[in-house]
Amino acid sequence: MTWRRILFRPATLFLALAVTVGLTAWGRNVSADWRTANRDSVGIAPDPATTPEPVIQVYGARTYGWRGVFAVHTWIAVKPENASQYTVYHVIGWQVRRGLPAVVIRKDIPDRRWYDAEPVLLKHLQGDGIGAIIDKVDAAARSYPYADRYTAYPGPNSNTFTAWVGRQVPELQLDLPPTAIGKDYMPPDTLADSGISNTGLQVSFLGLLGVTVAREEGLEINIAGLSFGIDPGDLSLRLPLIGTIGPGAEDKREKPAPEPVRVSVESD
Repeated sequence: MTWRRILFRPATLFLALAVTVGLTAWGRNVSADWRTANRDSVGIAPDPATTPEPVIQVYGARTYGWRGVFAVHTWIAVKPENASQYTVYHVIGWQVRRGLPAVVIRKDIPDRRWYDAEPVLLKHLQGDGIGAIIDKVDAAARSYPYADRYTAYPGPNSNTFTAWVGRQVPELQLDLPPTAIGKDYMPPDTLADSGISNTGLQVSFLGLLGVTVAREEGLEINIAGLSFGIDPGDLSLRLPLIGTIGPGAEDKREKPAPEPVRVSVESD
């Protein structure tokens, strides 16, 4: 067996596995029409009616359409102290096509499905001191430098926005999954910055080629928008299409708050 076969065969097997996992994750309960897709709460977020403490949550879910094989859409939800509703922050591409700002900030269900796709809780902060962090999240979201731009690949896109907020708010120590394509986007005049979690360093060229070395993310290499890496701290692998796998992968996901309920939005 030649060295080419030795290298090519594992790569082919991995690609087949990654595509299968990506298709499976994307294909669960996908509606043919986005207008009829499920957008209900999945019961992760704490009920604001019984949770006076301030809350910050970050979610990710497979994107709608064929892009969901490769990528997730991420968003941030906050509930200030004694607030009766959550405010959700994210970037939506079709806003720009309609001549509107890409950044959407509004009262919304924090843990709703993203057009059928079930969300995963990536970060949960609650309690004393969180109110000040919410103020920083709001300020960062409103200062997002690409509010009039959206490019699905390699960015700036919805994951570029969440990564931007993460960099501006170190207290989040946000670790976005390798399937958050666009998180590594940087403008041409910026080749290096702190990692999204602010626990290391990231070097990236337009989100197409780069490397991240950080305590939270571990070592991650980005090639053409696809991220490969290893996180020694969590004993996990970071893979394109698949996401994070390994003994510590589940521990990396935040746990739902006690007694979560299906959150709704009050009508005005």
